[in-house]
Amino acid sequence: MNDTNLTPSNESHDDVQTKFPAKPPQGKLAPSGGSVGREAPSMGAPFLKTIKSFVRRAGRITTGQSKAFEDLGDTYLLNYDVSNNAIDLIAAQAVNTPAAVENNTKIASFESISSNPVVFEIGFGMGEATAHIAKLLPETRFLACEVHQPGVGALLKRIGESLETDSPINNIRIISHDAVEVIDHMLPLASLDGLHIFFPDPWHKKRHNKRRLIQAPLIAKLAARLKVGGYIHCATDWQEYAEQILEVLSAEPLLQNRADPVKDAELAGYSPKPYYRPLTKFENRGIKLGHGVWDVVFERV
Repeated sequence: MNDTNLTPSNESHDDVQTKFPAKPPQGKLAPSGGSVGREAPSMGAPFLKTIKSFVRRAGRITTGQSKAFEDLGDTYLLNYDVSNNAIDLIAAQAVNTPAAVENNTKIASFESISSNPVVFEIGFGMGEATAHIAKLLPETRFLACEVHQPGVGALLKRIGESLETDSPINNIRIISHDAVEVIDHMLPLASLDGLHIFFPDPWHKKRHNKRRLIQAPLIAKLAARLKVGGYIHCATDWQEYAEQILEVLSAEPLLQNRADPVKDAELAGYSPKPYYRPLTKFENRGIKLGHGVWDVVFERV
C-alpha cells in the first residue's frame, strides 16, 4: 500500500471475494477494465495512485454473516456504479422481506422516506453504532460505506435481527467500495444532510500520519457534498489525531464549528458527544482505562 494513501483500517472488497462463501454484489468495472478514478499513465510517466480510504485487513466471515449476505444482500447492498448517483439509488430501494410482506405497516419502504435526510458514513466497522443511530433516527436515511466484509456481514445481520422486533431497521443501505471513489463518482454536490466518520485509524506512528483519512483534500470533497446546514461529525480516541481533525476542519472555508464558544468553552473547540452516538464496547473499555474521546462537529455554511 502506498504511503500517500489516506487510510482507515478497512479491508479491500476485492481482497475478500475468494476467501468467503458469501457473494456480495459485484460493482461495475470502469471502461477498458481500468480502475475508476485513474487515468492510464503516458509512456515514460510515473504512475500516480489515487487516494484510497482503506487498507487491506484480514478477517473471517461467520456463518451468520454469510447467511445475512444471502438473505438481505439484494435489498440492503448497493453496487458501486459510476453511471448512477447513490442518492437516487437509495430513494428507489424498497423493502422486500418476509416481515415487510407480513406487516407492511411496521416497516416503511425507502420510497416513503425518499425526501428525508441522508447521512453518509465512512467506515462503520462492525456496524454497532450505525445500527444504533439508524434505529434512533428512523426517518433519516443512512448510506454506509465499508469494505471489510465481516463488518458488512455483521451490519446486515444486525438489520436482519431487527426485522423480527418491534423496532426494525430499514433506513440503511450499504455500499462496499472505496469511499473516496463513491464520493467522487456517486455523490452529487450538495446532496447530503450529514457525514459520520467515527474512530478512523489514527496511524499513530509519525511516519504514518500521512495515511490518515481526515486530511484537507478529502474534507474539501465532503464539504462540497453537504447541503447548507448539513453537518460532519468525526470522533476519535487519539488526542493528537483529534487535534489534527479540529485543525483540518477549521481550515475548510465551507465549514463552521458547531461547538458553542461560550457554553462549550472548556472543550476548546470540541463538541459534547451528540446524543445519537452510542458508547461502544470498545469506547467504554477505553474510558475505564482513562482514555479520552473527542467529538468534532462542523456545519456547512
